[in-house]
Amino acid sequence: QVQLAESGGGLVQAGGSLRLSCAASGRTFSSRDMGWFRQAPRKDREFVAVITWSGGTTYYADSVKGRFTISKDNAKRTVYLQMSSLKPEDTAVYYCARARVPSVADYTKEENYNYWGQGTQVTVSS
Repeated sequence: QVQLAESGGGLVQAGGSLRLSCAASGRTFSSRDMGWFRQAPRKDREFVAVITWSGGTTYYADSVKGRFTISKDNAKRTVYLQMSSLKPEDTAVYYCARARVPSVADYTKEENYNYWGQGTQVTVSS
């Protein structure tokens, strides 16, 4: 069984920064891609960023590219999302997720992830 727990959300002014953490329990943490998704009010959940199981490659949604950075620490079994230059449109509940298999074909698809955290709220005020 894998459990994911996000933390680090909160209220921040536009232009500010936050770092989200996702602590994982269970085996296979280091052998699966790990992603971040978000869901804004009245919107579908959307892909934000992913880091491959090796940690060598990262991908980002166009809306966050250049502002967000995903990283992982296998020893701490934790994935991070450093968010900078935050905008009001970044307001959402942020979820981390673990991929079903190593190196998923389409990392932007929710169905390719089988474990999810409970989410952490990020609110960016203008």
